[in-house]
Amino acid sequence: MQGGGVMTREKEIYKVTLVGSAGNLVLLTFKFVAGVLGHSAAMIADAVHSLSDFFTDLIVLVFVKVSSKPQDESHDYGHGKFETMATLFVGLALVGAAIGIIVSGAVKFAHWLGGEMLEVPGKLALWAALASIVVKELLYRYTVSKGRKLDSPAVVANAWHHRSDAYSSIGAAIGIGGAILLGERWAVLDPLASIVVGAMLLKVAWDLLKDSMGELTDMSLSAGEEKEIESIITSVPDVSEPHNLRTRRIGNRVAIESHIRMDGDLPLHIAHEHATAIERKLKERFGRDTLVTLHMEPRK
Repeated sequence: MQGGGVMTREKEIYKVTLVGSAGNLVLLTFKFVAGVLGHSAAMIADAVHSLSDFFTDLIVLVFVKVSSKPQDESHDYGHGKFETMATLFVGLALVGAAIGIIVSGAVKFAHWLGGEMLEVPGKLALWAALASIVVKELLYRYTVSKGRKLDSPAVVANAWHHRSDAYSSIGAAIGIGGAILLGERWAVLDPLASIVVGAMLLKVAWDLLKDSMGELTDMSLSAGEEKEIESIITSVPDVSEPHNLRTRRIGNRVAIESHIRMDGDLPLHIAHEHATAIERKLKERFGRDTLVTLHMEPRK
């Protein structure tokens, strides 16, 4: 059953990622054509952003395939952290896209300050930006919903990459639309909007990188979650004083280790039943694949 569940999860992740890949491929082609024919540097930059989305889709497909492998002689805790590495790479790709957008906008703004008149883009570029906003927001909602349901940080991270592309398309639409409506003097709205959007993308990227780096460095669960773990442990009769609690995440799984105390006169089978009850309750709360290790000590 567990193997079937893993395969079902892997197939679902593949499905949602392939849907995003198809959308990204269509959009980046349309954006490049619209950027060239519409004489819009902002739209070409937006197309590059969609291209980065397409590459991150490929990263997720490769790493989720590896992370779904069961434990083996070289990975006693499974391969879950490969999915975390995928999240890390998605975050890094997002940083690269954001920096590229900011630098491109800053260069154009500097040229404008120097007296250079920026070219007014065509309407085709505006329609491409509006289409991108709608499609990428729909892809974000679909992907983030599936990612949370599948408890996949890599898929959730990829969903944010979809929304980041929608944000950059909003900036492009504002700049392109403003330039078209207000004329050549206001073509500078394009690079200014892209700088603001780039800064927003950096914030999203930082959140993704912070979480994935924390997991890769074996950061503990939150203080609130650890208090909840202690409460679950002490809810079992005859069990007290949970100590030396250690927690961490391994991909979409949680690992929990703790020392507990029981009456030293309890029969071994009763102590074992208590430990099993704790393990069952922790798995009900944190997922059936939660790794639980308990060390029993006699109460003094």
